Amino acid sequence: MRVTEFLGWKRDLPLRYLLVEDDSSLEDPERVALLARCVDVEGLYVAPVPPPREVVTLRGCPRDSRLVALATRPAAEDRLLGDLVVDVLAADDMTSPTDVELVDVSVITHRPTPGDSEHIDLVLGAGVANTMYRALAVPEAPTSYRFEIRSAHRWGDEPLGTCLEARGLYPQRPPRPEPIHLIGCEPTEALLERLKDPHPRPWECVWLVALDRNGRVMYHRGVDVDIADVRPSVVGSSLLDLALADRRDDRPPLEARAIHETWYDGEPSRPNLWAPLTTRGRYTWLRLTTSGPYGPGIGRSGGEYHLDGRFATDVPGLHLAIGEAVLGPGRELGGDLFWLRDRLGGGPAVVPPFTLVWHDSDIARRTFADQAVECGASSSYFDRVLEILDERGVTVVLD
Repeated sequence: MRVTEFLGWKRDLPLRYLLVEDDSSLEDPERVALLARCVDVEGLYVAPVPPPREVVTLRGCPRDSRLVALATRPAAEDRLLGDLVVDVLAADDMTSPTDVELVDVSVITHRPTPGDSEHIDLVLGAGVANTMYRALAVPEAPTSYRFEIRSAHRWGDEPLGTCLEARGLYPQRPPRPEPIHLIGCEPTEALLERLKDPHPRPWECVWLVALDRNGRVMYHRGVDVDIADVRPSVVGSSLLDLALADRRDDRPPLEARAIHETWYDGEPSRPNLWAPLTTRGRYTWLRLTTSGPYGPGIGRSGGEYHLDGRFATDVPGLHLAIGEAVLGPGRELGGDLFWLRDRLGGGPAVVPPFTLVWHDSDIARRTFADQAVECGASSSYFDRVLEILDERGVTVVLD
């Protein structure tokens, strides 16, 4: 989708970013609620910061649980528990409003729960990540919640154990990311009015939109428009440089910069360009892929397609390989199980029935052997993909 032809950008400088009020307007370029056009952005990509190490106490773990058995092994044997996930569960209906990831967990000590011979208190050292409550500055989870602990890498296994209270999961360390600098901005009247206001109200639903060389939207993300600094632009041409004190912690990783530069020149024309990337980089690539249009094969069924399974070594890699096999480079047939089922249900794609020859399928089968999809489920992620393909009418030949 091309938007630049509607925006009146008549300078010799490249136009790479837009600041818009409402991302839904991007579906209709003539309705874009534009705040500024920008030549470039700095500070958008950040290196991943390791989660802060905390002392976490899991109070009241059942003595006969697998978690206690692992944590009370002799230190000489192994006191490292790897990565764990703590599910925070409502005591009444057992729904899980959030979970907390404990990274590189080590056992500091363990002791009987005071006054309770059937339970153990575990004192752990861990990096604490992905906490909803940290963002809300809540020091501890409500006492009406209980906690289940499971392995972070074995999705479908039964929990390792439970605890009655988890102390240290919610450190009050609010993130302080560096500002995002919008370089060479041409503000609209709406933004100029904001710059003149000494006490501006918070601006909701503001989006930073990245364009490719042809003026098509590559991706967009929400930003906080808390303008920390305004000055004449380093690129000149009567433009401005703006510093946004963006407090969000979901900025793209440094690896994404090179990926976005690749896509800036247009959608990829060769398969497997994503193969050398890390899992995080593959997710970045997957978010850039598009579900349509697909050219002359739109809505047609039948035919035989070949899936290169050599690089289906993680979830994004598996879905990227499926999308490229059926639709070509830069296209996706769903980035998870839900959307895979949805894409195969019809619409502007290749419609089943058709045949998919999956080469080197043993690589994915081995990779996902230990990753069951649901708690208690016996099938792996690979098996569930095969089930979805089969139920949608795709004949899969495993090679």
